[in-house]
Amino acid sequence: MEISSVPISSCSKEHQKIYQEWFRFADSDSDGRITGNDAIKFFGMSNLNRQDLKQVWAIADSKRQGYLGFSEFVAAMQLVSLAQGGHDISHDLLNSNVDLENLNPPVMEGLDALLAKKKQLHKVNENEVNGTVVVEQSPSALWFSSKSSKKVPLSSVTSIIDGLKRLYVQKLKPLEVTYRFNDFVSPLLTNSDFDAKPMVMLLGQYSTGKTTFIKHLLKSSYPGAHIGPEPTTDRFVVVMSGPDGRSVPGNTIAVQADMPFSGLTKFGTAFLSKFECSQMPHSLLEHITFVDTPGVLSGEKQRTQRAYDFTGVTSWFAAKCDLILLLFDPHKLDVSDEFKRVISSLHGHDDKIRVVLNKADQIDTQQLMRVYGALMWSLGKVLNTPEVMRVYIGSFNDKPVNEAATGPVGKELFEKEQEDLLADLKDIPKKSCDRRINEFVKRARAAKIHAYIISHLKKEMPAMLGKAKTQQRLIDNLEDEFGKVQREFHLPPGDFPDVDHFRDILSGYNIDKFEKLKPKMIEAVDEMLGYDIPELLKNFRNPYG
Repeated sequence: MEISSVPISSCSKEHQKIYQEWFRFADSDSDGRITGNDAIKFFGMSNLNRQDLKQVWAIADSKRQGYLGFSEFVAAMQLVSLAQGGHDISHDLLNSNVDLENLNPPVMEGLDALLAKKKQLHKVNENEVNGTVVVEQSPSALWFSSKSSKKVPLSSVTSIIDGLKRLYVQKLKPLEVTYRFNDFVSPLLTNSDFDAKPMVMLLGQYSTGKTTFIKHLLKSSYPGAHIGPEPTTDRFVVVMSGPDGRSVPGNTIAVQADMPFSGLTKFGTAFLSKFECSQMPHSLLEHITFVDTPGVLSGEKQRTQRAYDFTGVTSWFAAKCDLILLLFDPHKLDVSDEFKRVISSLHGHDDKIRVVLNKADQIDTQQLMRVYGALMWSLGKVLNTPEVMRVYIGSFNDKPVNEAATGPVGKELFEKEQEDLLADLKDIPKKSCDRRINEFVKRARAAKIHAYIISHLKKEMPAMLGKAKTQQRLIDNLEDEFGKVQREFHLPPGDFPDVDHFRDILSGYNIDKFEKLKPKMIEAVDEMLGYDIPELLKNFRNPYG
């Protein structure tokens, strides 16, 4: 499976050198990013019309981050060169039979003179003072440090993700800290949470082919992978890019600042001992991280309790993931009690869920029709939604489709279904920035509702006598209190947290110690949702319209 991205190796070393010089010249902030404003000045020297340049930007910035890194800049320059040569600019142009390695850089009018002038002005490297190299810290790292975020100027925001980091630290995080959102709903976000690669989580009962599915996509096994008919994956395994093939224990990975897994420490050592990170160099893993999970228990096995909160962990990963694949096989269609709890924990992430009926070539076409119907019926009862869930049918392993069972029609169906699912996976990196914004807005709405609930409970507490009795009454009648908050602030009931889960956590707190409602904090979040985020998106959209 190839993810559409233009590798730097697709041009010769000589051309790479030229593009590096051009990139440094175009990068006005020297932060390794070409923003829209940089592009307007630099790309204008190509003398292409606005419509062509709009297409160039749209294709190069396929992830819609609002900036170009070096590899995207190279892709943009190659597109400009092809456009100058009379080619029609399209998404497939760079993947066509064009010899990119020997493609000459585009003609940029007046650029040589500007580069010569710059060399005269800067004989000494800007980052070198008296022979000492000055290493600059990224602005986003400063926002998450103990120093005041307000000292960082707005001009240092050079991407949508940077903008979200700044808005989080300045406007949303204070609300979360004040009303203990991290204790009740989700841990506070860190720098690495924003910078993490898109994630795909696989869920299903044992032996439905989760590990084999990942192996099928990677075309190789990952370190620590075990495949067999019995429950082989007994832990959560994050499969991600790394310099060499190795497995890192959960306790180690959870404390690394550059990894987005620090929030998992709340599930304790019992979970962390069942969590590991599998790293390996792979082109696909440079764009997507996979989360392989233990098989969901069924039958008698459900009675043996796990040592950690399995449902809570899947819910935590669901919030971080861009796609959730629920795997079934034709011989395991029953949805066990544990699987029901797991699927219920995905509430609020329905748009990320895809269902895969795997190993479907083990039965003939007539049986497949019956199995498909039974699966839809089972899912309809559990997912509790009137909409029909998208189900992909296929056999995701390294063996050819069993045509003897499926027939030629079944084989063709499987191939089309597998292509559709792979297309869905290919789109993940392109949509990751949009997904981040979506998740950020969802989090802000949840934090607001949480603040209203906490401040309402505080308001209901008496000033002097009967505090313990009132607290117990509030906890017992929590559903009614949610209703009061919903009516008072005109909030959608579907956005409220699960009552039982909230009650369990609330019983460990003294409600009297909670904070009263602080309207200024709510206003700051409303301003962020209504003005700041739309303005951020406007600033980093395609600079050519």
